[in-house]
Amino acid sequence: MSTGQPARPAGIDGSALKGPFPVGEYSAALRGRLRAMARVQVFGEVSNLGLRAKAVYFELRDVNGALPCSMWRSDYDRLGVEVENGAQVVLAGGCDYYPGSATSSPSFTFRATGLRVAGEGELLAQIERLRRKLGAEGLFDPQKALARPALPRSIGVVTGEGGKARDDVLAGLHRRGWQGRLVWGFAPVQDRRAAPLIARTLQDLVAAGGVDTIVVARGGGSVMDLMAFSDETLCRTVALLAVPVIASVGHHTDRTLIDDVAAVSCSTPTHAAETAVRVHCGDGRAAMHDAALRLNGCGRRAVVTRARRLEEMTRAPAEHVSR
Repeated sequence: MSTGQPARPAGIDGSALKGPFPVGEYSAALRGRLRAMARVQVFGEVSNLGLRAKAVYFELRDVNGALPCSMWRSDYDRLGVEVENGAQVVLAGGCDYYPGSATSSPSFTFRATGLRVAGEGELLAQIERLRRKLGAEGLFDPQKALARPALPRSIGVVTGEGGKARDDVLAGLHRRGWQGRLVWGFAPVQDRRAAPLIARTLQDLVAAGGVDTIVVARGGGSVMDLMAFSDETLCRTVALLAVPVIASVGHHTDRTLIDDVAAVSCSTPTHAAETAVRVHCGDGRAAMHDAALRLNGCGRRAVVTRARRLEEMTRAPAEHVSR
């Protein structure tokens, strides 16, 4: 490539636009304009965090966009906190642009000079605002109007594939003596990808047909860890489902928006499983057989048929819906 400046060519015929300008001249002007823009504060979720010797690079994201960001390592180290992917932060700074050269690529960045990790108080306030909005729209009522069978023949469970909540759900079902058709819907239960994948898994379980009740389970965590379960789109998805959802997210003191939208909210995954099967299957089978002995004709046959269905629950295999 020649190091000299080429002669300025003629512009495009019929165009009223200024120029043509040499790319270096235009890039320098663009950089000046961007740097002259008012400094602002922006907030979002940190992703693709990379720590380098001289600078820290990351993206700031929300559901509507992403912004490449950077911060001098010296400024970052003075913060005294460790920022992780998924953290909600507020940045102070402004736009910067490096025009590049014959041997380097151009780059745009939001140059942060200040950073604050958003506290749980702000997250709780955000949840409360959305709670009032959804409540005003009546979205906490549809699930609670759905009939829940005392002895469901098929239960769907949405949870993390490797989490303890899975074992707790199984323990609760075992306590009830229930071994019917169990359909697993595994999905991420934390980070920015979790909410849409949980919503899609719920829809898939219902679309596949046959499940009488769905349990959504996740163990405890911080307010930020559980934010996926206060996602507006996920809550609207749950409210529209034709199958009752039993939610168990977090510890006893945690309250996410899915707890408000679901048909029932339980304090632990074990309790959620026991709530899904409201009577012990052994008691139910015994009652059916006792009733059959006292009935004749069609009534007896109907009771025997129901008893056989209960017996089928002890042999039905588990199924899986993965996301």
